[in-house]
Amino acid sequence: MDFSALLLGFLNAKLDIGPGILWREIIGNGFGLASAVLGMNRRVSAWPIGIIGNILLFTVFLGGVFHTPQDLDLWGQAGRQIFFFAVSVYGWIRWYQFRKASVDGKAGVQPRWAGWRGRLQLIIGAVILWTVFYFVLSALGSWGPAADAWILTGSILATYGMARGWVEFWLIWIAVDAVGVPLLLTAGYYPSAIMYLIYGGFCLAGFLTWWRLERLGQVAVEPQPAAPAPATADQIQRH
Repeated sequence: MDFSALLLGFLNAKLDIGPGILWREIIGNGFGLASAVLGMNRRVSAWPIGIIGNILLFTVFLGGVFHTPQDLDLWGQAGRQIFFFAVSVYGWIRWYQFRKASVDGKAGVQPRWAGWRGRLQLIIGAVILWTVFYFVLSALGSWGPAADAWILTGSILATYGMARGWVEFWLIWIAVDAVGVPLLLTAGYYPSAIMYLIYGGFCLAGFLTWWRLERLGQVAVEPQPAAPAPATADQIQRH
């Protein structure tokens, strides 16, 4: 069996719809959706599964380089797969350590709000990263650099927030989807655009789930009133 021939066949396999839709775009987004489902359920396996999707989608969004049917280079979309890979390794280690130390040994994180300090990090990061990415993507000739820069920025911040267990990361993903859907539809990446729509609804459900888990976690750690100490013999005599 010629493995290289099989790999080449997979990379070039496509559905004959419009200009053609690569199977690896569909499969890569499928891995991304599976990662999101596992992430909502706080499973450590969300990270390695997401990494597989990142690798596949990296080749998809460099259409001009890898000669995909769209023949467009979305450097921001491709670049975020690299950042995803790096941040996912961090999240994978962090969640694994949490699960190992937890009582049930299942959940990889306890959802919590980022707080003002964490939100300030996200805001400053958003301003700096978007500015840098906009100029870099413009210089690279990326298609739709302003929108592409935000998708790249928001994706990095959302993944970082997920690794930290911040509930707000779901809201960042929703903001990414709101920009990503029209961009990808216009560029002809229809499976990814449809996935972004699905992600949008799913992220809303994920936000509500983590919000509930955060509230349950607060109740669980809320200190209970101390039981009154038993009366001593001297106190009994006084009464």
